[in-house]
Amino acid sequence: MSNPEQYMRRALELAQIAADQDEVPIGAVVVNPATGEIVAEAHNLSEHGKEATAHAELLAMQQACAKLGQKRLWDMDLYVTLEPCTMCAAAISFMRIKTLYFGATDKKGGAVTSGVRFYESPTCHHKPEIINGLCMEDCAKLLKDFFRNKRDKNC
Repeated sequence: MSNPEQYMRRALELAQIAADQDEVPIGAVVVNPATGEIVAEAHNLSEHGKEATAHAELLAMQQACAKLGQKRLWDMDLYVTLEPCTMCAAAISFMRIKTLYFGATDKKGGAVTSGVRFYESPTCHHKPEIINGLCMEDCAKLLKDFFRNKRDKNC
């Protein structure tokens, strides 16, 4: 893989796996841009993992740290299918992610370009480069279809 869209497509595949497991369909991939290697990847596990904080981006970053044997992810990129929430935006800052790519905007729960805009806070210690809207339509469609199906089943 060599371009951002390919990494987001992998995150979308992971999001689909989550949807197939009845998890909120969000996928995340940590990439070393110097080598093009996918260091870690994950999808949401907060429903069946019985852990409310088991968001895709947190799980992927934790796996990357474990694999690399370090507590920060300097010079790593993170691809996630949905705009991170406040918790994940803070973790991304603490991990020192170089570039954050996200697909769909989350006007209700997002914290990067929506909501609290965490990286604009004077208490934020590290702001990654932010590239949003990558594969936005596909990311948004997967989420909309998932929640529409959930609503249809509950009627």
